Amino acid sequence: METLQRCIESVTNQTYGNLEYIIIDGSSTDGTLKIIQNNQKYIHVFNSEHDNGIYDAMNKGINLATGDIIGTLNADDYFANNDVLEKIAQAFNTDHREMLYANLNYVNKHGTVVRKWRSGKYKATKFNWGWMPPHPTFYVKKDFFDKYGLYDLSYGTAADYELMLRFMYLKAVNVFFLDEVIVNMTIGGVSNRNFRNRISAWAGDFKAMKSCQLPIPLLGVIFKPIRKILQFI
Repeated sequence: METLQRCIESVTNQTYGNLEYIIIDGSSTDGTLKIIQNNQKYIHVFNSEHDNGIYDAMNKGINLATGDIIGTLNADDYFANNDVLEKIAQAFNTDHREMLYANLNYVNKHGTVVRKWRSGKYKATKFNWGWMPPHPTFYVKKDFFDKYGLYDLSYGTAADYELMLRFMYLKAVNVFFLDEVIVNMTIGGVSNRNFRNRISAWAGDFKAMKSCQLPIPLLGVIFKPIRKILQFI
């Protein structure tokens, strides 16, 4: 619950004011609702009901959104500084950009950086070698969801990877790399909790690569975890 308050404050402290803040909760019973109530003046839409996992919750949020640009921030994560949304908005106002990604730090529960995810400039061919941008830094125009669909739950924990691959590799024209750390992400994650989850995530990755027509999907599956190893400090 402490991480949720930190997450909310990282949003409410943003210097950019033209935002629609939507929180989706899966019928929590651990005190989450109390935190939401304490911050309700900052929250435009709040939905608390059973869902089928994190990507189903994200789909609900996207369907409720009325803004032009959409990004997501998980409860354990928080913006790296107070002008993140300002810089994102400025980037989208330049050269008809369609989507954006940036850099990310993994932190432990004390806020110490333990892994640095530095994305680098975009080239579609990098996907062939297991590259992907950090999903919490991914922002995209809402009409992409309207045209090309939401998160596909059939990919399990690889649903974020499949969506970014579908949007960026198959559909995007103007992708922008914001070369700054914009999100601190708490270490953990469903796909990394145990070996069974890791195997399931690899299977989801492979399925996504095949469906999005990467030329050698097995190559991408092999290099994807190697890239992660190189991010550790």
